[in-house]
Amino acid sequence: MNKGSSYERYHRQMILPDFGTRAQKLLQESRVLVIGAGGLGCPILQYLTGAGVGCIGVVDGDQVSLSNLHRQILFTVDDIGLNKADVAVTRLRQLNPEISIESIPTTLTNQNAFDIMDRFDIIVDGTDNFATRYMINDACVLLQKTLVYGAVSRYEGQVAVFNHLLSSGERSANYRDIFPEPPKDGSVLNCADAGVLGVLPGIIGTMQAAEVIKLITGIGELLVNRLLTYQFNDHQAFTVKISKQEQTASWIPANQKAFKAMDYVWLCSSPKQSLEIDAAEFDQLTRQGNIDIVDVRELHELPIVQEFSHLRIPLATMKDAIGQLKSDTVVVFCQSGKRSLQAAQELTTLWGDAKKVYSLQGGILSWITFVQKK
Repeated sequence: MNKGSSYERYHRQMILPDFGTRAQKLLQESRVLVIGAGGLGCPILQYLTGAGVGCIGVVDGDQVSLSNLHRQILFTVDDIGLNKADVAVTRLRQLNPEISIESIPTTLTNQNAFDIMDRFDIIVDGTDNFATRYMINDACVLLQKTLVYGAVSRYEGQVAVFNHLLSSGERSANYRDIFPEPPKDGSVLNCADAGVLGVLPGIIGTMQAAEVIKLITGIGELLVNRLLTYQFNDHQAFTVKISKQEQTASWIPANQKAFKAMDYVWLCSSPKQSLEIDAAEFDQLTRQGNIDIVDVRELHELPIVQEFSHLRIPLATMKDAIGQLKSDTVVVFCQSGKRSLQAAQELTTLWGDAKKVYSLQGGILSWITFVQKK
């Protein structure tokens, strides 16, 4: 390793016991792919860049929005509308121009996952939806890649290292050993629905970065065959042991061809998408007086809607309050459209063709955006 600026840059970690130039060289020779440059991805990327990981890939096809800024700390208001991967890489190169950082400004799919992921040693999941998590996990199993997993919801976060090569020559447990089948769309809330404090993905993302550094350098004890759960409210953390399940292999595609044929979005989606209406259609219906409009969010959720008359019936109590719905047409909405779609499906199953039921696609936030642009 050359002295000069590189030595000064990494000096504080290189003087640690058991680290030294050996660990720093391992970091510089490693290749890490971070999927998602959002709430988890931003701190992951910053700390891996700062630590001197030699090659980092950043995958994200999304654009920066105002709602990202309270937790996605690589971005500013000037970046709104720009691709996250591109902006992140620009910032990271300013932090550490000595390493290779590649922007991959596209959405990861089962059609491009193999080509993108195969070039890296370690895969880090910074995504926020189940379809992509299962796809990444399955690809890592097929490619025999170690996966560093993280997730957040409300005041809780999780971290684990999946599919790691053990000294026995076997691979450790993977995501499907805990959750064999994906939950249906809307059954588990994401950040858009449940909310999240900006510091929580910062904490969990930093933990993921720590696991990557431990993986590369061999320092410390990995979260292999263990799932760590962290509670923000009281800073309590606990780990549970996980183990490989015999039936897990049957849920994972057998090969690359089967992987590309798998529809992960469909696996995590609820049926009857035809029940959905867009923001423009919803806006027209709000001006009609002969329908029931229902907010199925929890009573504490924001924003409070005052622009049109409606009922507030949380999804969990919908069946008990169904007597309040008197009109022949019922329109339901929530924060992002997932819970309302579930509510619409339940009402349609209950009423059949007796009433027309619709769900606002994209949730109340899509309608607010529509109205602001009118």
